[in-house]
Amino acid sequence: MASKTSARGTAASKPDSALPLDQIVQGDSIEVLASLPDRSVDLVFADPPYNLQLEGELRRPNNSKVDAVDDAWDQFESFEAYDTFSRAWLTEARRVLKDDGAIWVIGSYHNIYRLGATMQDIGYWFLNDIVWRKTNPMPNFKGTRFTNAHETLLWCAKSRDQKKYTFNYHAMKALNDDLQMRSDWTLPICSGRERLKVNGEKAHATQKPESLLYRVLLASTNVGDVVVDPFSGSGTTAAVAKKLGRHFIGIEREARYIDVANDRLKTITRMSPEDLKVMQSKRAQPRIPFGRVIERGLLDPGQFLFDARRRFHARVRVDGSLVTDGHTGTHEGSIHKVGAAVQGAPACNGWTFWHFDAEGKAVSIDVLRQQLRAELH
Repeated sequence: MASKTSARGTAASKPDSALPLDQIVQGDSIEVLASLPDRSVDLVFADPPYNLQLEGELRRPNNSKVDAVDDAWDQFESFEAYDTFSRAWLTEARRVLKDDGAIWVIGSYHNIYRLGATMQDIGYWFLNDIVWRKTNPMPNFKGTRFTNAHETLLWCAKSRDQKKYTFNYHAMKALNDDLQMRSDWTLPICSGRERLKVNGEKAHATQKPESLLYRVLLASTNVGDVVVDPFSGSGTTAAVAKKLGRHFIGIEREARYIDVANDRLKTITRMSPEDLKVMQSKRAQPRIPFGRVIERGLLDPGQFLFDARRRFHARVRVDGSLVTDGHTGTHEGSIHKVGAAVQGAPACNGWTFWHFDAEGKAVSIDVLRQQLRAELH
């Protein structure tokens, strides 16, 4: 099981039986969040109303109307009304988060700074702000401003004093061609076949791409975790959660969006347990003493080990210690201690330094450790 810290892992706890797991619940986000038990969910992903403050219709140079976000759910009387709404749902979201839980909130320049200040006031602790750089943003048709080509995601722990939170660092590094993933993500907006439509029209004005949620959930949840989306919309969070073997709770006020989301979920197949495994840090893997290799008969007492270039040799003893008697002098001890001694080095990873002979080929003893780890799983 993957991490509950920045690199290490523990098993996920069993979800609270009182939770409406794997459902899109119809209702007001604040009221439904208030009905959930304290400290019962692992992650909140929120794509709240942006309060875009649009003034009049937006048209292209050819005078065709732009399908902008002008729905009633995105409109508030004032900034004060928006802040009151934000504080209410963010407070309930923090209450339902487990003490090692986290939250992601996405927004544009219209609202993200107000949300960030509110979150800090409530007690959340920022881990990262992620810039989602859109490869295909909508142009600024009037030519009066720069093209709005990005949105911002805030990733926060529940509190400043929080010691643990899930971050699957090695999985994200693997996803990024073995390079540490940065806080600027270049991904396309939802378009083409992924864009859900009803009677030829967009099913939801602000549908997020699955690739964005894939990265969020893979980074900050584990298989079996519970993810809550207070503004479920077309169900992107739920769809990706189901695919990745996470439990979801969607909250949505509009029945028409719930219908779209439920139809979408019927088409989603959960990945197999084997395919859901991710890269873990070595410290998260079970510790295997070298002596266990000897106990299992994978190497025999009296057998010689050597480094990859066959410069140094050491004899295996019955208790899993090594002893040398050569030009470097006599050394005895663990695979790590003796490996360091023969090189005159302060430390050594004996598992990767020492090799054994297998039909004339030098094979790292780490192969034997991985074999024993696989048996434990």
